[in-house]
Amino acid sequence: MKHLLIAAAFFAGFATVTAQKAAPENDKDLKTWYHKDYATTKVYGVNTENAYKFLESKGLKPKTVVVGVLDSGVEVDHPGLVKNMWKNPNEIPNNGKDDDGNGYIDDVYGWNFLGGKNGDIDVDNMEVTRVVKKYQSVFEGDDSTKNKANQAKMPEEFAMYMKAKDVFTKKSQEAKQSVQLYTMINNAIPDMVKLLNGKNLTKETLAGIKPTTQQDAMAMQILSQMSADPQIAGKSAAEVETYLKGQMKEALDYFTPQAEKGYNLDFDPRKEIVGDNYDDYSEKKYGNNHYEGPDAKHGTHVAGIIAGLANGSENQYGVASRVAKIMTVRAVPDGDERDKDVANAVRYAVDNGAKILNMSFGKPVSPGKNVVWDAFKYAESKGVLLVKAAGNENEDIAEHQYFPTNFKSQSDEKPFINNMIVVGSNTNDSNALKSSFSNYDKKMVDVFAPGSEIYSTVPDGKYEYLQGTSMASPVVAGSAAVLLAYMPNLKPEQIIESLVKTSNASTANGFENLSRSAGVIDVAKAAEYAYKNFYKADASTKSANKPVKKQKLQKSIDKAKL
Repeated sequence: MKHLLIAAAFFAGFATVTAQKAAPENDKDLKTWYHKDYATTKVYGVNTENAYKFLESKGLKPKTVVVGVLDSGVEVDHPGLVKNMWKNPNEIPNNGKDDDGNGYIDDVYGWNFLGGKNGDIDVDNMEVTRVVKKYQSVFEGDDSTKNKANQAKMPEEFAMYMKAKDVFTKKSQEAKQSVQLYTMINNAIPDMVKLLNGKNLTKETLAGIKPTTQQDAMAMQILSQMSADPQIAGKSAAEVETYLKGQMKEALDYFTPQAEKGYNLDFDPRKEIVGDNYDDYSEKKYGNNHYEGPDAKHGTHVAGIIAGLANGSENQYGVASRVAKIMTVRAVPDGDERDKDVANAVRYAVDNGAKILNMSFGKPVSPGKNVVWDAFKYAESKGVLLVKAAGNENEDIAEHQYFPTNFKSQSDEKPFINNMIVVGSNTNDSNALKSSFSNYDKKMVDVFAPGSEIYSTVPDGKYEYLQGTSMASPVVAGSAAVLLAYMPNLKPEQIIESLVKTSNASTANGFENLSRSAGVIDVAKAAEYAYKNFYKADASTKSANKPVKKQKLQKSIDKAKL
């Protein structure tokens, strides 16, 4: 599920979760802050450049790593991405044939599991909506005796239904109220501009305004709250108008589909557009090659964080921009991802050579969780690392489960797979390090990584600041790709250990209790740790730092083995 985080302070508490963050357009330092070295700047970046320097100092030569972005779609021809997009070497573009015989026609850059012959899904409903729709008549139908019998016969499904019903009731109401709220604010923008009368938004200006109508009083209340927000305080009336219109568009674009479709029990675009039998989890060959889909903002931003290249006047670049290629697998609509699509997306990416999968999505219930877990086990068997966003509800995920998860039960001591790393989000403020929205848990969240005010690629060749654990996860995916590119023998669990054990710790505001690592990843330190503890040179990789005598001794050992 894609989330929205409205920037203005007076929206706090109304909207929870990722969207455009207002920030200085030409602040090059802010655009690349997540690459910073904590040791020298005291900003909790991931120390990107020093990682490359260390690995290259050892004479290591990188091999390209394919990173699967399981998301809303990617603008594959974005100037900042096009040179780092994976291309299927066995597929001839646009010939209408399945050249490589993998069951997917013209899958050059990846695949779209949210499309079919009749187009592509944009908005889908929430998983809680689907669960309530499916089980409402089963557990709360007209026959109370039958209801009780079904509840006893299907306890797991009943528990899921009750949880879904609770979330559905709460969130559907919130969505409707939010549409009303933001529509009201949007309609009040002309009144706010009129009250400012060409003057800047300052407390002094507001002190001289005397509202004469109820509309003016409401507009004044909003302006007063805005004047306390450093992002907009002091701006001209025209700038305030532009800012508000942009923020209201973001909010209404997010909440309106939720209210009208996401929590609508009668809305289901799946059959008409995709045309598959959704309840048949064994079905795999469906979809199309529309890599971008109707709204690729989220996925394009994620891809840029992993492997974006500096382009023109833009100095943004991904953590693994020198070593990674992006495979796009579209499986996340505007709404909740479906378990069938997630499982198939994982298997597609693994089967087509991706070694790291980024998953910036999640939801509170998962009726097909076993199918997804089977796909995770398949990825584990193929040595593929799964990188997962912790979620944006500011909750302890040991108490509020956030699927897909690597723990089959929140009470389990350890995850059932060893190839997933779960990521929380941090800011660039060491005194308020945890992003306000980020989920957390000392057992079930492995590490934190930069996720607030992250500048990256978005569709139409543009760039924006977004924030969320959706942005922190690809920072880790990119970091893992750097390690794997220079040390191809690394196993997923070794990459995870390297990132967890070398994180830069913090005790500010109890940060040490929010994840296993108690800190923010440092890819340079992780590179040193992995090199020291896990690296093994293969025949195609020469390490310049090895003494000649040691090399000769290794050759003798190898001959003895033969």
